[in-house]
Amino acid sequence: MVTNQASFKRDGVQDFVSLRATALVITAFTFFMLWFFLTTDVITYDVWQDLFSTLWMKVFTLATLVSIMIHVRIGLWQVLTDYVKKPGLRAGIQFFLNLLAFAYTATGLFVLWGV
Repeated sequence: MVTNQASFKRDGVQDFVSLRATALVITAFTFFMLWFFLTTDVITYDVWQDLFSTLWMKVFTLATLVSIMIHVRIGLWQVLTDYVKKPGLRAGIQFFLNLLAFAYTATGLFVLWGV
């Protein structure tokens, strides 16, 4: 049996449910943004700032950013486990890519809460 190195004592079912739940949040955000672009006649800086300055949009975007990070973390573990057979190399790649995903999320949070 393969143990999940991307988590603390989780199993495949929890990873499966986590991937589906995060995918739902990401999909909902994508559809909302698509709806926003299709229904807004002129998108200016003021319109964009008004959208992202509301608390509900900040929370929705925060949930989406965290969902993306969780989704990437589990997905990377699955792909790297399948295709990178050397444990040391896999750990190095996984560490770097997880650090990059965290950096993207942290940058997104600084930008989001700076509005």
